[in-house]
Amino acid sequence: MEHIAPGGSIINTTSIQAYSPSANLAPYAATKAAIANFTLSLAEEAIKKGVRVNGVAPGPVWTPLIPSTMPQEKVQKFGENTLFERPAQPAELAPLYVFLASDDASYVTGEIYGATGGRKQV
Repeated sequence: MEHIAPGGSIINTTSIQAYSPSANLAPYAATKAAIANFTLSLAEEAIKKGVRVNGVAPGPVWTPLIPSTMPQEKVQKFGENTLFERPAQPAELAPLYVFLASDDASYVTGEIYGATGGRKQV
């Protein structure tokens, strides 16, 4: 924490996959679970130096990675397993990161915020 001043903030990105993993994404899900665990552990240590640590756990988000890593038929259905029946756009998640970085979140640490679009359990 020597490079982050008291009042600073660390925001990690985990995933819904950390909590509800898909078999075909096992390595990804495992790393995102590790990030969630690290976030909670680091929060306890960092707050001693006045630094808050939180995380965001998105569900399906439309990024350039999606069409380049999935078969076309999966791309067309990507995000249908949410209550919105579509993936999020990155801009829809940005305010959550801004909030966590701001003084408005001065009493928020050790939290992981889900942004899953109300993902349906399948």
